[in-house]
Amino acid sequence: MEVGLIGKPNVGKSTLFNALTLLSAPVGPYPFTTITPNRGVSFVRFPCPHGEKGGPCQPGNAPCQDGVREVPIHLVDVAGLVPGAHEGKGRGNKFLDDLRQADGYLQVVDLSGSTTPEGVMAEPGSNAPEQEVRFVEEEMTLWVAEVLGRQWERQSRGWELSGLKLDELIAQRLAGMGIQTSDVQHALRGLTLDLTHPSRWTPQDLEALSRILLRSSRPRLVAANKADRSTREQLDAFKGHLEGVPVQPTSADLELLLRRAAKAGLVSYRPGESKFVRTDPQNLSAAQRGALDGVETFLRTWGTTGVIESLETLVFGAMKRIVVFPVEDETRWTDKQGRRLPDAQLVPQGTSVRQLAYRVHTDLGDHFLRAIDGRTHKGLGADHPLTGGEVIRIVTKR
Repeated sequence: MEVGLIGKPNVGKSTLFNALTLLSAPVGPYPFTTITPNRGVSFVRFPCPHGEKGGPCQPGNAPCQDGVREVPIHLVDVAGLVPGAHEGKGRGNKFLDDLRQADGYLQVVDLSGSTTPEGVMAEPGSNAPEQEVRFVEEEMTLWVAEVLGRQWERQSRGWELSGLKLDELIAQRLAGMGIQTSDVQHALRGLTLDLTHPSRWTPQDLEALSRILLRSSRPRLVAANKADRSTREQLDAFKGHLEGVPVQPTSADLELLLRRAAKAGLVSYRPGESKFVRTDPQNLSAAQRGALDGVETFLRTWGTTGVIESLETLVFGAMKRIVVFPVEDETRWTDKQGRRLPDAQLVPQGTSVRQLAYRVHTDLGDHFLRAIDGRTHKGLGADHPLTGGEVIRIVTKR
């Protein structure tokens, strides 16, 4: 699964990317520091059930730290979008194309209001962060509408004569963006369009359809970044201007500072925690002590840096993903090598056990017979929906 980091230039996207991945993507106080997309892996946390077996797990794909599995998430950080990006301004078309395969978006916004729409530094409070949310959504909507609208009238006339299903036609045109027929069906139900004569649709109709398609197929969360330079009142006012978009206050700068300090052995800190411990305070420089004092002040006010929480709220909340644990022995919860709970799979809520089998391996799906719940030891039919946290054995015909 892939999450795209989006937003205008100079709002801290690459810093947030670095804080989530502990990589070193270029950052700087000027627009278009990022040109080529940065790619990396972060994680979301989920309680590990190994304690139910009275012993530790032996994880493969998702490390376990004190009973918490860190399930990997792929991230792509693209260059900042500016007004007119869908027309190619600021190389916008290229950057939008880099987001085609992302399953959801983490939109980074400058809560302090200190960057212009083009990403130039400005006086704090001189720019409205809610406008960032709107123009980025508008640029992405127009991008989808442009792809959908290419030769629309001619091709839709051909569809009207062919008898094919309209939802399949639209899904085919947007297949490169990963939009499914079910996404199109959901979007069409939310609009009053002439479904018999799509050749009569106006550019505004295509934009309306594209907007709903984006919202339904690409869940989004707003990371209200630079919270360390903002106030609770600014956050509350910002939220009051938004409707239907979840918001998480973040400080990418402070999260990155803590993660790098932990890597250097200066502090003991785990991403997402509300505190840290200075491991050797006597050997800290005055600058280091001052920086860590500032982080402690921020954490007392805001609780956490919000960085890991922003990703988790997007994945588990807006994107409705769950974690399940496939095993080969439903009694011991092990694989063929005897490793307990080796795999943690992140799947959409409601995924059937057969669909899980295909995710683990194509052969398991092709030869699926039934599944077994590792806790109740009851057999599960192919269409049984998963709700999260299950330990599942897939039984095949051979």
